[in-house]
Amino acid sequence: MTKTQIRARIAGAAAEIGAAAWDACANPVARADPHPFTRYDFFAALEETGCASPRTGWQPVHLVIERDGGIAGILPLYLKSHSQGEYVFDWGWAEAFERAGGDYYPKLQASVPFTPATGRRLLIAKDAPQEETANALLAAGAAAVKELDGSSLHVTFMTEAEWRAAGALGFLQRTDKQFHWRNRGYTSFNEFLSDLSSSKRKNLRKERAAVAAENIEFDWLTGRDITEAHWDQFFAFYMETGSRKWGTPYLSRTFFSQLGARMGEQVLLVMARRERRYIAGALNLFGEGVLFGRNWGACEYVPFLHFETCYYQAIEFAIARGLAKVEAGAQGEHKLLRGYLPEPTYSAHFIAHPGLRRAVAAFLSQEREAVAQEIEGLAELAPFRKNG
Repeated sequence: MTKTQIRARIAGAAAEIGAAAWDACANPVARADPHPFTRYDFFAALEETGCASPRTGWQPVHLVIERDGGIAGILPLYLKSHSQGEYVFDWGWAEAFERAGGDYYPKLQASVPFTPATGRRLLIAKDAPQEETANALLAAGAAAVKELDGSSLHVTFMTEAEWRAAGALGFLQRTDKQFHWRNRGYTSFNEFLSDLSSSKRKNLRKERAAVAAENIEFDWLTGRDITEAHWDQFFAFYMETGSRKWGTPYLSRTFFSQLGARMGEQVLLVMARRERRYIAGALNLFGEGVLFGRNWGACEYVPFLHFETCYYQAIEFAIARGLAKVEAGAQGEHKLLRGYLPEPTYSAHFIAHPGLRRAVAAFLSQEREAVAQEIEGLAELAPFRKNG
């Protein structure tokens, strides 16, 4: 019997792997609506437009597992010189290690750049042995820390099953929270409102009425309906709002054109319009029955416009399309009162230095308990009727 040949290697950029091999691992059951943030096209758009590149501190070093010469698994991986654009914060770890004389950077980041959305990080082909390949990807990722002279490997916004598998291999486990809206089979926004307590229902109606009183309407744009003029408008909003919040936004104008051209059928661009003039917009992507809220911007301030554009329009779209969930992105406890409930997110961390590893392990043990208590406490404040 011929022995199976298994090899791990660093492939570099997504283009070095190719769309066919990548998507065979990212979408092994061949769904018509794959997870948008594991697709080859999303990574390629980020990398080929320079958004995720060595220049921006995101050097692609994607790791592959080969079985008998074919690609059986992929770990999307970047060599990083900073901790920006990740949404799982380790700046405190970096500062402590560097005060002690260590070099925290470079580090390895297994994630989707600039995208705090849960999804599979261990991309495995349909015919490959799942557990064996998952373990091989994690082990090879840990080995790459030494090979690339890094301090650590961080696998962020992974699935709970992957998180448990990483923990079984000795990775440190971390949790956090996001706010997600769940579709309970609603047929309309008003039916969703009927599930809320009277006071919260009144508050949402008041906010929506305030926006409508400003003569603002909304366009839902997907696929070929999104033109370069729309991207021009949205990018202006993104830069205006992003520059105030973060200094230099991560994504370029060219990236949005690439996104629309490559995977526009999974893009929802919500554009807020007063008569013929757009004044705000929100970018969403959807797949696997989930709408993922990503970026927002506006050129003028209108009370409650952010809530309407990003949260209520997302709910309306999810109901219209029969989507099961809306993930509204990172942070934001204000989402709770608008029907978005706290759910855990998961990350796993391999730290090479024993001293730093012990310190982080002790911190994470306390943090996990605090996060669980916080999620439980916030759930008690949910806006839904108690008998709903």
